[in-house]
Amino acid sequence: MFRLPLRQTEGLIGSILQLLGVDLPVPDFSTLSRRAQSLELPVQTRAAGGPIHLLVDSSGLKLGGPGEWLVEKHGTRKRRSWRKLHIGFDAVTGRIVASILTDRDVDDASQVDPLLDQITEPVELFLGDGGYDRTGVYAALDERYPAATVIVPPRADAVLSATAETEPTPRDRHIQVITGNGRMA
Repeated sequence: MFRLPLRQTEGLIGSILQLLGVDLPVPDFSTLSRRAQSLELPVQTRAAGGPIHLLVDSSGLKLGGPGEWLVEKHGTRKRRSWRKLHIGFDAVTGRIVASILTDRDVDDASQVDPLLDQITEPVELFLGDGGYDRTGVYAALDERYPAATVIVPPRADAVLSATAETEPTPRDRHIQVITGNGRMA
């Protein structure tokens, strides 16, 4: 239910039944687990080769290794080691369509080109956080998918382009809306 872990699903169902004032027993998580094995859910599909809504972000991944062992054995300070996973997925189906593992000091915007290289379907909508507010991101998307809508919130210190008065870009329009209505609106 809502892709929750089974123990959380058990608690959610119990809470809903309590709020409704219904006195019904709630199956425990092991019963839910057994029943979930045979449950067939409809898969969200889209037309083959249809355009995707690409949602991109990155996250840090801690690497395991001898660091914790060294602290235990020698009492030395451990060095924290981690990598950055850049991932792109179809926001409609939840299917991962591109991923790259990089060093921790690589910025998000520089990985848009390699992510787009892995995608075979056309991109209709590109969604990302403020880390993707770079000229190179807009240029890469315009070069490959000129009809794609780019939704990336401009950084707080973003400025309008030189052609904003005559030919505003989507980024310029985002900045103008934020300037007029405020970032939260």
